[in-house]
Amino acid sequence: MHETPAAMRFLTVQEVADTMRVSSMTVYRMVHAGEIPAIRFGRSFRIPESAMEQLVGHVGNWEINQAG
Repeated sequence: MHETPAAMRFLTVQEVADTMRVSSMTVYRMVHAGEIPAIRFGRSFRIPESAMEQLVGHVGNWEINQAG
């Protein structure tokens, strides 16, 4: 389901990092690797809230690797 442009909400890299409890550099790496879509506004990126929700929703499908 696609949202209309007026209904879309965009998050900053820092907001995504805080939500995911990772560093902002990790989010920048994900953006540059194409793992999460982003729109560039000037020198900053904005990430659609729906993209972050979709990414977090896939966490349940990821395999958890144990160290050691």
